Amino acid sequence: MAVKPALKLRSAPLRRVRVGFIALADCAPLLIAESLGLFAKHGVEVELMREVGWATVREKILYGQLDAAHAIAGLALSMRLGLDGHTANTIAPFVFNLHGNAITLSRDVWQRGVRDATMLGKLIRSTNRLFTFGIVSRVSAHNFLLRRWLKSGGIDPDKDVRLVVLPPTQMVGSLMAGLIDGYCVGEPWNSVAIEQGIGWCPAISEDLAPNHPEKILLTTEEFAQDRPVEMRALISALYEACKFCDEMANRAQVVSLLMDGGHLQAARAALRASLIGPFDTGMGLKRDAEGFHIFHRNDSNTPSAQKSQWIATEFAEHGIIPKWKLTEALQMASECWREDIFRQAIETTRTKRNPQKTPAKLRLHPILFQ
Repeated sequence: MAVKPALKLRSAPLRRVRVGFIALADCAPLLIAESLGLFAKHGVEVELMREVGWATVREKILYGQLDAAHAIAGLALSMRLGLDGHTANTIAPFVFNLHGNAITLSRDVWQRGVRDATMLGKLIRSTNRLFTFGIVSRVSAHNFLLRRWLKSGGIDPDKDVRLVVLPPTQMVGSLMAGLIDGYCVGEPWNSVAIEQGIGWCPAISEDLAPNHPEKILLTTEEFAQDRPVEMRALISALYEACKFCDEMANRAQVVSLLMDGGHLQAARAALRASLIGPFDTGMGLKRDAEGFHIFHRNDSNTPSAQKSQWIATEFAEHGIIPKWKLTEALQMASECWREDIFRQAIETTRTKRNPQKTPAKLRLHPILFQ
C-alpha cells in the first residue's frame, strides 16, 4: 500500500483559495461559512465560484482553475481512475453530508397508475416507447440510487430504460417539457417539481442507501502538499459550518442565508421542504425532514475507509468499472479519501483553542509553524 505523504509545514504568505460549488441545498456549509465569517475566523480567504454542472467542476479541478470544490462523492475516485480520459491525483479530505437526494417521476406516470417501482416496471413492459430518466453523473450517488430503485421493480437500467446525464438545474425544465420521465437529483429540484405540480417522489436517499456519502470537498494532492495551512483552515471552517447546518434550530437561518445569497433560483418553500420539513412527496404524504440532509451527525464529515469502500463497491456494482477491477478501485479509493488530512486539521484547530502550557525550555516559536 502506498505511503501517504505528510503535509509540509511552511511559512509562505497565504493565498486566496478558489472553491467551486453547484447551487444545491447541500452546498449550504460553504455559503454558511462565508456568511458567518468562518473562513476568516480560521485564517483563510476563500473565493466561492458557482459552477453549472459536475463535468465543469471536474474540468476546472483538472486544469487548475479551481483549488477545491463541493463535489459528488464519486468524483475523486473517478478522476484517480481516469474514467473520463484524464487521470489526476485527486483527494477527498472532507465530507459535506450524507443523504440529500430523491427520485422524482412525472405526473404522467402517476396518472397511468404508477405508485412504486414495481408498477413502473409493469407500465414500461406494456408500452412501446423507451422511458428516459435523468441523473447528474454516472459516478454520482444519484445514478446508484436510481438504478437500485429501478432494479427493485424488476427494471433493468441498462436495457429497459435510458439514463441521460443533465445538470441539476435542468431537471425540472426537462421534466416539464416531457423530455424525461423522471430523475434522481439533490434538493431543491425535487421539491420544485412537486411544488409546481409536475412531479411526485416515490423514494429518498435514506430509503435506498441509509447514511451514504453524498458531497465531498474535492481537491488534489498538489494543493494539500503545497498549501497545507489553507487546507487545514478550509476543513476547519467547513467542519464548524456543517455543525451549524446540522442543528435543526439553525435551519431557518440556513434557508434565509441560502436565499439571500441569490445562488439558488428556487422558492423559499422548496428550500424549506428538505431542510426544515415537512417534505412533501406529492403523493398525499408528508415526511419528516430531519434525516433528509445529515451535515454533521453520524460522523458524516470524516472521509473514512468505510465511505470510500462504499463508493468503490458501487462503481463495480453498477458497471462504472468491471467487477474484476474492484480490488484496484478499493486501493485507489483508500488513497484518495484522506482521513489523515481531515484529522490533522481538526486536531490543529482543537490545539489552537486549548493550548497546553509547556516549560520555557520546550516552548516553540509560533512563527515556525505558520
